[in-house]
Amino acid sequence: MASSSGTMTSSGGSDLQEEMDQRKKRRMISNRESARRSRMRKQKHLNDLMTQLSQLRSEINSVMSSISMTTQHYMSVEAENSVLRAQAAELGHRLESLNEIVAVMERPVEIGSAFGDELTEFGGEFVNDSLSYLYSCQPILASADMNMY
Repeated sequence: MASSSGTMTSSGGSDLQEEMDQRKKRRMISNRESARRSRMRKQKHLNDLMTQLSQLRSEINSVMSSISMTTQHYMSVEAENSVLRAQAAELGHRLESLNEIVAVMERPVEIGSAFGDELTEFGGEFVNDSLSYLYSCQPILASADMNMY
């Protein structure tokens, strides 16, 4: 009986060894599958990051293009404003000059003033021949660049 129990022990030991080998094999297969899934997740994450990078680069290019166009538009408007300021200053000076001329023309001339000898009697009224006729017949000229706008 000793020999049969020895056989059983070796047979039971080999069954136990087989079961341990099966568990080891299943664990190894499970670990390989887990590693494969992990590599796939990493690859998917890498692909997602590359897609996001591509989208962000596209957005950057779009924003840079928009900034460039806005800057060009700003520079154009700034140049136009500069021209308009210069024209406004010139027109202001011309208006001042015209107002001074009108003020001189409307000022009454007294007999005995510096212009007194230029006054003549015409139909009972005094007329300042040299100033009123001169200013009333002179056209007001505008420079060519004023008519651009």
